[in-house]
Amino acid sequence: MRIPRIYQPGTLKPGTETELAEDAANHVGRVLRMQAGAELQLFNGDGLNYQAQIIESGKKQVRVKVISSQSNPVESPLRIHLGQGISRGDRMDFAIQKAVELGVTEITPLFTERCGVKLDAERLQKRTDQWQKIAISACEQSGRSVVPTVHPALSLDKWLAQPTNELKLTLDPWAKDTIKTLTPVTAVRLVIGPEGGFSDHEVAQTSNAGFVAVQLGPRVLRTETAALTAISALQLQMGDLA
Repeated sequence: MRIPRIYQPGTLKPGTETELAEDAANHVGRVLRMQAGAELQLFNGDGLNYQAQIIESGKKQVRVKVISSQSNPVESPLRIHLGQGISRGDRMDFAIQKAVELGVTEITPLFTERCGVKLDAERLQKRTDQWQKIAISACEQSGRSVVPTVHPALSLDKWLAQPTNELKLTLDPWAKDTIKTLTPVTAVRLVIGPEGGFSDHEVAQTSNAGFVAVQLGPRVLRTETAALTAISALQLQMGDLA
């Protein structure tokens, strides 16, 4: 039986006891209905896995003892910062979830001319918190112990203006270059447009900001498909995808 992996924020130290955070306790106690004596694998984002055993288990509170810690060498040597145009419905959630599973290290949601999503400050904060929870859940599922940061949403022009030494890439079905033709690097900044794609003005902005246009093949992909395909191709060419 697979031992459940649970995200537990804060310091974890072998030999100590701790109460699981509310979300973790709810999942362990209410959803999984795990009892005292059962084993868990915890992580807090520091790159380690922590073996733990449940000491007390209830519907609202779960107390565990941390038994040991081990390094978790599953992070890709390729760092990818994904700038993802915000899309409607659950497409953005899907893109974030799968991007984390594929090894991205940072995600910035982007407001673009055609994103079609209007959010006030309160709703935007709730969406950002939800996207971070999705990233944590994807780490639990995929075995990662370093949690990618989901940054607060920015306008495309502000994100493009950020200083960086990363290789800057954008997608264009008619570009001459492909990911296969790129010289391998250790850090990439990848920008993906929304459902309607970038406007001509935004395409010019990415070019002026030094982003290299690459194509993924002869077919035009949906925004969430394009992100996952590009990340997979980058990990295959420069990272750790076999």
